[in-house]
Amino acid sequence: MLTPRQLFLRHQAQTSDFPLLLEIERAEGVYMYDAEGQRYLDLISGIGVSNVGHRHPQVLQAIQDQLDKYLHLMVYGEVVQAPPAQLAEALHQTLPAHLDNVYFTNSGTEAVEGALKLAKRHTGRTGLLSSYNAYHGSTHGALSITGSEGFKNSFRPLLPDVRHFRHNNFEDLQLINEHTAAVVIETVQGEAGVRVPAPGYLPALRQRCTEVGALLILDEIQCGFGRTGTFWAFEQFGIEPDILLTAKGMGGGMPIGAFISSQEIMSGFKTRPILGHCTTFGGHPVSCAASLATLRTIQEENLLAGVAEKAARFRRQLVHPAIREVRNQGLLMAVEFESFEVLKSIIDHALWQERILTDWFLFCDNSLRIAPPLTITFEQIDEACAALLRAVEAVVNQSAG
Repeated sequence: MLTPRQLFLRHQAQTSDFPLLLEIERAEGVYMYDAEGQRYLDLISGIGVSNVGHRHPQVLQAIQDQLDKYLHLMVYGEVVQAPPAQLAEALHQTLPAHLDNVYFTNSGTEAVEGALKLAKRHTGRTGLLSSYNAYHGSTHGALSITGSEGFKNSFRPLLPDVRHFRHNNFEDLQLINEHTAAVVIETVQGEAGVRVPAPGYLPALRQRCTEVGALLILDEIQCGFGRTGTFWAFEQFGIEPDILLTAKGMGGGMPIGAFISSQEIMSGFKTRPILGHCTTFGGHPVSCAASLATLRTIQEENLLAGVAEKAARFRRQLVHPAIREVRNQGLLMAVEFESFEVLKSIIDHALWQERILTDWFLFCDNSLRIAPPLTITFEQIDEACAALLRAVEAVVNQSAG
């Protein structure tokens, strides 16, 4: 009988030559437990997924309640089902009035794909603009607007008529013109290493899109659902998108995503052709039930209120000569070191010696990612910071020796 590790290496497709190979048997709150019962503090929430912690009781109850009723019934949008309908209404209650129509997908990259089609359908244009060092997903359309040549060169040809601009560069806003169907931008850049918009930048971007009739698509797949301290990050920057993207923290651990727009814009999928965008499993009732429970948990437990103070507690403690900078928007944080080699040693030491799980960013590999569940306590933050600083000190001393 082969072990799960052997089966993983023999039969499960790999995405790197150095997987963590951490075997987890169960998880709860901010902790994961391996087969020997060792406890690991999860500082990255499954990459921004477990915003309400692992296996939150309300999420588990919502899943169980839905399992007792039905699972998949019919392809998207044909049968009235309470979970997606109720979730769509609850999402609308968190948003500006015009964002009243939700299309559910299975993931963030699928939300991006749907939004790109929607923008082209609505505007009749083909031009797409996105930022350098932006990450929007790995499927062909999403990969096309991802702003890293090294990440996508092996998969060309990709979508034509895609251009990139420099993030926070006001001059590059002139690249947006009457040929542009949409500008896609992360409200806070994630995989670039937590890059926050400069004062006035997003309002200027919004104004330029409006001037030329281009749609503004805000990608909040990583920074939405409370991660930055407001339910949606754009609330902090005085703008509203034409299309909003969400996923990751939306499902409380279940797979789900969505793109959200107005009924006027979304209606383009109903004609010429009919079923202009369709999905079999998008809006799955179990995932939608879990997402609605996640949304209500964030609201009922007032998790947004603690984000700023918890982030400040991290910042106060993560001070060391080896730490060059700490960047954050709420509990989306990047801790910068000299190089990837130094950072990788710190991450490995933190994992295997201190039982702290973290990682780096795709397009900023000298920065450590911190994005814990919003439910993390002050005591757990202190535990994490002390462990990280011990890991930093151990690596620095080893290098010096």
